[in-house]
Amino acid sequence: MRRYLIIILSALFTNIFAQTITQTIKGVVIDKQSQTPIPGALVQLLNSEPLIGATTDEKGEFKISNVPIGRWQIKFQVISYKEKYITIILNAGKESVSTIELEESVIQGQEVVVTADQDKTKTNNKMSTVSSRLFSAEEAARYAGSRNDPARMAANFAGVSGANDSRNDIIIRGNSPIGILWRLNGIDIPNPNHFGNAGSTGGPISILNNNTLDNSDFMSGAFAADYGNATSGVFDLKMRRGNNEKHEFLVQMGFNGFELGAEGPFNKKKNSTYLVNYRYSTLAVFKALNIDFGTGAAVPQYQDITFKTDFNTEKFGKFSFWGIGGLSYIALLDSDKKEGQDLFGFSARDTYFQSNVGATGVSHTYLLKNNAYIKTNIGVSGQYNNIIADRIDTAFKTPKNLKPEYRQTTQNIRYSFNTTYNKKFNSRDFVNTGIYTELYNTLFVDSNDNLFGANTFVTLRNYKGTTSLIRGFAQWQHKFSDNLLINVGLSNQFFLLNNSNAIEPRVGLKYSINSKQSLSMGGGLHSQLQPIYIYFASDTINGKTVETNRNLDFTRAAHGVIAYDNSFATNFRLKVEAYYQYIFNAPVKNFPSYFSALNLGADFTSPNVNNLVSKGTGENYGVEITLEKFYSKGYYLLFTTSLFESKYKGSDNIIRNTAFNGNYVFNLLGGKEFKINQKHILSIDIRGTYAGGKRYTPIDLAASITANDEVRDGTRAYEFKYADYFRLDVKPGYRYNSKRVTHEFTIDIQNVTKNANVFQQSYDIKNQTIKTDYQLRFFVIPQYRVLF
Repeated sequence: MRRYLIIILSALFTNIFAQTITQTIKGVVIDKQSQTPIPGALVQLLNSEPLIGATTDEKGEFKISNVPIGRWQIKFQVISYKEKYITIILNAGKESVSTIELEESVIQGQEVVVTADQDKTKTNNKMSTVSSRLFSAEEAARYAGSRNDPARMAANFAGVSGANDSRNDIIIRGNSPIGILWRLNGIDIPNPNHFGNAGSTGGPISILNNNTLDNSDFMSGAFAADYGNATSGVFDLKMRRGNNEKHEFLVQMGFNGFELGAEGPFNKKKNSTYLVNYRYSTLAVFKALNIDFGTGAAVPQYQDITFKTDFNTEKFGKFSFWGIGGLSYIALLDSDKKEGQDLFGFSARDTYFQSNVGATGVSHTYLLKNNAYIKTNIGVSGQYNNIIADRIDTAFKTPKNLKPEYRQTTQNIRYSFNTTYNKKFNSRDFVNTGIYTELYNTLFVDSNDNLFGANTFVTLRNYKGTTSLIRGFAQWQHKFSDNLLINVGLSNQFFLLNNSNAIEPRVGLKYSINSKQSLSMGGGLHSQLQPIYIYFASDTINGKTVETNRNLDFTRAAHGVIAYDNSFATNFRLKVEAYYQYIFNAPVKNFPSYFSALNLGADFTSPNVNNLVSKGTGENYGVEITLEKFYSKGYYLLFTTSLFESKYKGSDNIIRNTAFNGNYVFNLLGGKEFKINQKHILSIDIRGTYAGGKRYTPIDLAASITANDEVRDGTRAYEFKYADYFRLDVKPGYRYNSKRVTHEFTIDIQNVTKNANVFQQSYDIKNQTIKTDYQLRFFVIPQYRVLF
């Protein structure tokens, strides 16, 4: 009896531990141009034995149950459409839900085979021709050094400079980061970062939650006509739908914050879903627990929330309601700084900085007959900043020797409405047209006191009011054949504050030499408003306060790009792009000066620059190379090279380097997964960056000592560069799948070589010397995530 019991128990435990862990793959397949569902599409899991697959129903939906967890490549095909391949990671704790867009072939009635397993040039935007790339949220989480931040991930792409450990500014082809457009779910949004200042587009910590993003587009030049008010690039982000059948949850803990997430269906009909994530600063939690990291009061305190709901109706179309929001605060107190500390604050000053930002919107998509649809977005977004700076000086003889020096309050609320009509006439022709309107409600108040006497505060800006930007566009795509297509478009912007107008033609052409090689060309005019606060800078003329910048025009840029793309082997791709950009109508001083608005965004402040005219110019040109091995057989590789020049001319007519002319950037990334068995997976990701040093204007030490404040030598603006930047990041990881729960643990070790990259040089008021601040010497970011 004992012998039989042992045999039964052994068999039972063998069955339990050998049991295959499975999960569900589901989604919907739609036509890329018309957004209508595609019934009868074949969905196959490659390399499955026996072959696993499904077909889409009348709603274009598919579902494959009991799929063993792990990394899968999925093929989608249907007659008269080009095949598409995607790669997913299937975890025990989360179902895979995807929306797949297929492109109809010009050649009808036969199956069209695409040999490349992946093509990240096929962006969500149907009109993108050159300088564009599709990226996934999984890439932002995977790349070493990215901190789950899409902007830091994009710094690895060709044409982008990201040699800044403290901020995620996106510097594209030598342009100011202010030249980029952020768009989320069809609404143009303000700077989506914690601790972002007015008019900037970057910050140290992103509010965008990587766990809620869907596949999105990044564009670095010559973008399509449906994008406006940008001169350098576009980040077109989309949030994914929640699971429509199952409630799923996420818990994540790391240096960036404590995070909770949930998603699932609202009801049993499965036609409505929710998705929500909340995050709170880890360091703020430790501060509440009286755990000191040696930074005194300089603890970044922030929290953010992201949500999205989707509702599908048979008669009235699809609705979604979404939102993001973040609160942040930090105190940089030089009076509390200990010997040897470097808090990156201003010398001899206590600075308090508060930043709040948010955006919310409602989207509606209505499918019309004959392969057409209308998409409408209504939203509101806003950014609020409050800065308090007190000067420290023993001559003040006040408590802590502090004297109020600077105060700033800025607020910009933007009400947005846009609607687009999209029509697919046939497999060759697609047209979309639309109108965008934005109403700005602005408040700018700041003042300073350099004399430190009684009633000596001077008002710099004091404006409260409204203005609007209206933009319309139309564009047409025509496919002469499956090998040749053209995109043409026209956009027009009108700024009601000063009645300035910008007409912008765009064109793109792509020729596929064969199934592996293609040539692309793109060009056009692009225009952008100045940061709104620039328009309201004032000066005192004949005893009256005058807003001297009110009549500034759009800054305009002419783009020209040519690209060669070669998928020379399975999962390998080589891309080379050459570009030229001429910029004109940039704001410069109305008297001889080195100043140009093309350099705004190089610092953390919103300078009060008045007496500007739209007469500045600039040019950017260069070559970019991308060599990529897409993720397959357990590993990936990405090598990008950017060689460029970026010049500008101020009102003194001297050609200078821009603040962003680093001249070169090299990135090398790679990663490998080691699958021990179905439950245990190890990974290692490595990233190395070598880039030209940051440009700077030297400090005039003698003048600074005399002025008792920092003075720069403007005659040598951006003539010098800090030493070249180098950083090596390593990110080991471990993933454990139990039957219903996935555990993930990673350690992102940044700057493992402890390279001393210069952050900035500044004038030390106390010691009357020039001091050098350095970027991160060595930084470890652990993260633990649970999916269930």
